[in-house]
Amino acid sequence: MPGSRAIRAGQTYAMPASPNTSPRIRIAAERARRGADAFTAGCADLLYGRHACVDDDFVLALGGEHGANVLNGSDGGKAGYWPRVWAARGLLHEWDDAATEAIIHATSDEAWRVREMAGKVIARHRVGDALDAVAGLRADRVPRVRAAAERAMVMLTAGGA
Repeated sequence: MPGSRAIRAGQTYAMPASPNTSPRIRIAAERARRGADAFTAGCADLLYGRHACVDDDFVLALGGEHGANVLNGSDGGKAGYWPRVWAARGLLHEWDDAATEAIIHATSDEAWRVREMAGKVIARHRVGDALDAVAGLRADRVPRVRAAAERAMVMLTAGGA
């Protein structure tokens, strides 16, 4: 239900959509609300670990109901890895070439879920500048990251990216 609220330490945050709304729909709505440049910059800030540069409503829009838990301090809070995963997922659904360096940076994230999502973004959007970065992920210790890297390699080399 649009306009619902999530409570954090006595504050309220506008939930951008129902908790049942898919990430794709929440992300598209947030990009439309903020504009493409601001949306991309917010995702990049999170991927670079500049979580203080991103307002809490952005985290809620990216993370949905779990975003409220993270803002309450769960899973490392705003500085934890989930906001970085959600930022990469935001770029999966709403890509902008201005995020190229940030998504390449995400391939070296300490959290495997961030590296995996970065590989998915690179594959879907055929981010050719990331070829060397995903090639390195083929030796990652996490099978899901290796699989995402292999798919990205196929997409980049087959598409002539």
